[in-house]
Amino acid sequence: MNNRTKMKIFAPANKVFEAFVDPEKIGNFWFSSSSERWEQGRTITLRYDEYDAQGDIEVKEIENNKKIVFQWGSNGEGHTVTMLLEEQNDSSTIIEVTEEGFNENDSDFINQIIDNKEGWVYMLTCLKGYLEFDIKNLRAGLVK
Repeated sequence: MNNRTKMKIFAPANKVFEAFVDPEKIGNFWFSSSSERWEQGRTITLRYDEYDAQGDIEVKEIENNKKIVFQWGSNGEGHTVTMLLEEQNDSSTIIEVTEEGFNENDSDFINQIIDNKEGWVYMLTCLKGYLEFDIKNLRAGLVK
């Protein structure tokens, strides 16, 4: 089972790509910080200061301005996230995020899928605000 979320961002693919992989930029729309630049084979620590939380991702694949694949999660319950970037003729980018690895037999499966979808839609909305309008204060606004 997977969860797919897509959004059009009015920015070229290289700007969308750099927003994720550059540790100076990711804090403007998603995590508070990233330990280093995302590159294939690296383990990156992502931090949420608001929740005093952090976690590691393993970057599995990088194709500049086109694709980012990473794995996150713990205790053998990890999920794989694939981000595909498709630049359009108007210099906008369609970003598609697919997360795989959900256990359909888990009694909380439906809530997990809904929560996951909500998170990706919110992150992409924050990315859109950041890249299109230079808004940097949406990131920590989601209330659970």
